[in-house]
Amino acid sequence: MRVKKAVLPVAGFGTRVLPATKAIPKEMLPVVDRPAIQYVVDEALEAGIEHIVFVTGRNKGAIEDYFDHSYELEEALVAKKKDTILKQVEQSRLPSGAASFTRQQKPLGLGHAVWCARDIIGNEPFAVLLPDVIVKGKPSCLAQMVEAYDKVGGNIVAVDPVPEERVSSYGVIAPVERDGRLIRMSAMVEKPPVESAPSNLAITGRYILQPEIFDLLENQGKGAGGEIQLTDSMATLMESQEFYAYEFEGAPYDCGSKVGYFEAVLAHALDNEETAAGARELVKKFAAEL
Repeated sequence: MRVKKAVLPVAGFGTRVLPATKAIPKEMLPVVDRPAIQYVVDEALEAGIEHIVFVTGRNKGAIEDYFDHSYELEEALVAKKKDTILKQVEQSRLPSGAASFTRQQKPLGLGHAVWCARDIIGNEPFAVLLPDVIVKGKPSCLAQMVEAYDKVGGNIVAVDPVPEERVSSYGVIAPVERDGRLIRMSAMVEKPPVESAPSNLAITGRYILQPEIFDLLENQGKGAGGEIQLTDSMATLMESQEFYAYEFEGAPYDCGSKVGYFEAVLAHALDNEETAAGARELVKKFAAEL
């Protein structure tokens, strides 16, 4: 079956970027001229996703409002003939029926958040995009993965090579066989010691999974951090289904950390027509002062 639905877990507290996220959902922090979540949604839409399931929590209503119709704002922009800005605002709106919002009442982990979307996803393959990670790529990271999925099926995780001396900071995959950017894998290893790491290919917050994962998550015990971990159920599913890694073309930015968020803002400012020239001048200015 074609991958038509995606799950975006957006219920987290954003503790790594406090105190900003005390009042603003971390997914709504601006990256140049739009919130971080917009980039992730755009990536999903480019990949052909037709329905997005946002797994939310308390105080996340701003996300739902952002993708809705803003009557007062749009009418004001029409009256002031600000057509360019109006078009940008309209493009942020998701089509009617293209999104669902379901609550994760308790912070029980990523695996539990994905499980909360089970009834909306149903019995079909689906994508998971972690909104902490923005990936700049053409085509988008998920679009590349969907193209690979259409050829091989199974389950696919996005991976990105990291410096070998830093593999102990990431979850990495154990490769078996490689065909271009597609890699058949046998295991995922969380933060391995450098000397025993099976590869330097880090898992990058993008997944295509089969619906059988939901039954496993339902009975999954608590893992690392006392939470229900998605990777634990993926490891079990790997015993009966094919798993692949896809080394995507693009640059990932971890907006869940302060330095990663700054890097994302800078990279997108340099890539934005309105801000590129000014951003380059600022980079030169600060570089000269270092």
